[in-house]
Amino acid sequence: MGNTSAFKLDRVLYIYFKLVRGEVLSKRELAQQFQVTERSIQRDLSALRCFLAEQNMGQSIIYDKVTRGYYIENVFSTALSNSEILAVCKILLESRSMRKDEMLPILDKLISCCVPEQNKKAVQMLIANESYHYIEPHHEKHILEGLWEIGQAIQNHQVMEIQYERIKEPKFVTRQIEPVGIMFSEYYFYLTAFLRGVDRDTKFENADDLFPTIYRIDRIQSFKILNQWFRVPYKSRFEEGEFRKRIQFMYGGKLKTMRFRYTGPSLEAVLDRLPTAVVIDSDSEGWTISAEVFGKGIEMWLRSQGENVTIL
Repeated sequence: MGNTSAFKLDRVLYIYFKLVRGEVLSKRELAQQFQVTERSIQRDLSALRCFLAEQNMGQSIIYDKVTRGYYIENVFSTALSNSEILAVCKILLESRSMRKDEMLPILDKLISCCVPEQNKKAVQMLIANESYHYIEPHHEKHILEGLWEIGQAIQNHQVMEIQYERIKEPKFVTRQIEPVGIMFSEYYFYLTAFLRGVDRDTKFENADDLFPTIYRIDRIQSFKILNQWFRVPYKSRFEEGEFRKRIQFMYGGKLKTMRFRYTGPSLEAVLDRLPTAVVIDSDSEGWTISAEVFGKGIEMWLRSQGENVTIL
């Protein structure tokens, strides 16, 4: 009798394990596998249904008439829906932010963990063409290696020493920095940090600049996290969200307010591109817009809009 009970418990646990992995189970196939009747499997499923309901686990065992199988539906699901996982995969592919050997395993893991078994093939087919033709960033550097360690240095307020590849001479420089944030913009990850031990009058275009320097993470050739810590007063702490709204083009420089006239076809596209943009006037021909931004990148972007933009 004891062996029979243990066997039934093993069977129920096996069924539940398969269900939570997103598999669709056939009552007939389970009966054949365990050499019991389908009625026994039905009793197992009923016992599992009662247990899940009593424990309020937010899971329910559902019978699918199309596949003639049973699966678990997460009533209070924290997993991503099919539409959500498809959107996330499309955004990642469009970002072109990593090498293929870093990007594709992330997509595979997302689909494996977040998509029910019966929908995995459909999601994979929807992104298959873009995955196959995925274009890597030209820097060809691994990004994920070291990213978590940099994040921990930011969280712990630890000083870092980096060897950085610059566009201008000298090509390589060594800097001690106080890292305060990781950001992403248009294909690249960036580290924002305050420089240590640098003559601001000679090295900075704006010596009074109170904002962090921006480093492309793929250009950091190597880094060390030092046993030194820096203090971040709460009232003057760096806030990535507020900084992000004002630095759309990852060029350092002064914080300034730009006013320009826009007569193009899509005001929405301009307001989405510049989160701090505000329409201060409008008429039948266009809009006058004001935006608070960092650096010179805004001027380059405005000029790229051609006759649709007049800088005021």
